[in-house]
Parts: sequence; C-alpha cells; structure tokens
Amino acid sequence: MSEIKTKPTQVSVKEYLASISDEARRTDAEQLVALISKVTGQPPVMWGTSIVGFGSYHYKYASGREGDSMRIGLSARKEHAVIYGVIFYDFGTKLLEKLGKYTQGKGCLYIKKLADVDLATLEQMIANAWSQKHPSEA
Repeated sequence: MSEIKTKPTQVSVKEYLASISDEARRTDAEQLVALISKVTGQPPVMWGTSIVGFGSYHYKYASGREGDSMRIGLSARKEHAVIYGVIFYDFGTKLLEKLGKYTQGKGCLYIKKLADVDLATLEQMIANAWSQKHPSEA
C-alpha cells in the first residue's frame, strides 16, 4: 500500500510566504492564507515544503490505500496560486461561473492573480467545501 508523501511539517508558514520572491504572488498568497484561515477557523500548517494546509481528514479507498490529507490547501507556484480541496470532480463547481478568471484540474483551482477572481465567490466556495466530506473520506 503506497503512502501519500505530503504530510504536515514543522516548516514555518511565515517563512514559506516570505520566501516567495514575486511581491504580487506573495501578497496574493498571504491574502489567501488569511481568507482560508478565517473561513475554516483553522491555523495554516505546512504540508511538505510548498503547500499550506488547513485541517485534515483520513481517507480509505476500496483498494486498501489509506492516509491523511489536508482538507483545503494552497500552493503559491510560479504561474498560479493553486487551491486544493475547494473543488473535486463535480463537487464545488456550481459557483465557478461567478468566480472570474481561473483554470481547473480534477481537484484544484489555478488562479493567476487574486484580483482576477470574485473574493466573495471564492470565500463561499471555501465555506461550501469545508462543510462537506471529501468523497474518499473514511
């Protein structure tokens, strides 16, 4: 049974945010951390070296694979802020038409600039996701 490699660490969230060299990306990441913290009521915790996570859940698949993952996560990548856990498969996609400019994967949102999205819609998406169980949650 393989294990997920991204786990909570003792890395400082403040240091991670401070290490983002692009000022606009750093400011967006700081605002997103504050927004997600406000909505979830959870402190930010580094998962690995580049993902800020909020909360956690235990999952178990029919294959027997199981582990723990963050409920909602954020990574400030070079091109985008990546938000994990706000959408997954068909969940959380109803508000996307109101969000603004973004791209998406199966389980994450990619936002180039926070100014390109409607923050009230993003806040509602975070709140909706936080109130739901992930489909793989045990």
